[in-house]
Amino acid sequence: MAIDFFWRIPTHGEPSSHRARTPFRGDWFPGNDNLRQAGLGGGGADGFTYIDYLAEIARAAEISGFQGGLIPSFPMTDEPWAISALLARETRTFRFMIPFQPGFLNPVVAARMTASLQRATGGRALYNVITGGGGPAQLWWGDSAGHDDRYTRTTEFLDVVRGVWRGGPFSYQGKFYQVEDAGLATPLSEQDFPEIYFSGSSDAALGSASKHADYYLTWLEPFEQLREKFARVHEKTALLGRKIKCAVRVDIVARATEEEAWDEVRKGFEAVDAATLRQFLGADGGDSVGAARQRGNRPTTLNSYKDLITAPNIWSGFNLLRGGQTQGIVGSYQQVAERLDELVQLGADAFILASTPHLEEAYRVGEEVLPLVRGHTAALLRAA
Repeated sequence: MAIDFFWRIPTHGEPSSHRARTPFRGDWFPGNDNLRQAGLGGGGADGFTYIDYLAEIARAAEISGFQGGLIPSFPMTDEPWAISALLARETRTFRFMIPFQPGFLNPVVAARMTASLQRATGGRALYNVITGGGGPAQLWWGDSAGHDDRYTRTTEFLDVVRGVWRGGPFSYQGKFYQVEDAGLATPLSEQDFPEIYFSGSSDAALGSASKHADYYLTWLEPFEQLREKFARVHEKTALLGRKIKCAVRVDIVARATEEEAWDEVRKGFEAVDAATLRQFLGADGGDSVGAARQRGNRPTTLNSYKDLITAPNIWSGFNLLRGGQTQGIVGSYQQVAERLDELVQLGADAFILASTPHLEEAYRVGEEVLPLVRGHTAALLRAA
């Protein structure tokens, strides 16, 4: 069985390690304006930009056996569509997983943009469809649609993108989108349609994923919860006469020994300030079912990093170190590979991995962990 591995590209910048609290790789941090001119001794720009740093990470991941990378999209990042086009010129086989929220882009324009990127890069674009978690974060984007309406809109969006991709004439009358006699012109219509990675844990999300997704993408959760979630999405997809694969997005800390890995986590935890800890234990806004499932794995009290160990080699405090998902894998190279193998046995067909700093860790994980995971060799042969 071939397993695909993707890496994360830190478009939001990053510190030099999990235990460092001052980020300096990238320029997306308020108050760190000096970082924009770092490089030469004594200060001053040296011509090496944050885009050059992202390109180094993409090349490192490509060299180390990753099929591609997720390019995150947040209010504090550049636009993934633009970053993908820039990094495509810096790599040869690296595939670009572009996250976006349907509703912020016209689906006909999205189809045209994607087909153009496919044509220019030899088919290296992928979709990571994110419908959004509601609350203040969703309003930042100017979106006040309710939870289920957002998934209805996502389904319609992908209906239209697929419809016009075939070349048309394609007409569609939905609640959110209406088009008449639309279609991509040749040669755009001849490009391969991008694989779709689809995120969301609610029934509405699974319903939309079952219709359109090639891969159902989830954060790491307790393994039995993942088994149940994978079974649900496979069942819903089978009712439509389709097949779907599953993917897991997970941060890892992998070292030569388990002791070294946990020591890295300990140092990171001890560098977290009290305000961040209080926020971590408090309630979050929004109506995301996936985020609620993550919060459900938090302890009620927190005195040590050990309080966040929920299973062998599983730590639920990763968003204390960098934000994002809570669950991650910590251990020796062999242990991390074994946990990934367990996820494969549960039904995972692909992974989006990450660790800080992404440049050095791309080499470490690619060279020390991936070769120990069953199916990796087959994936490399397929890519070649």
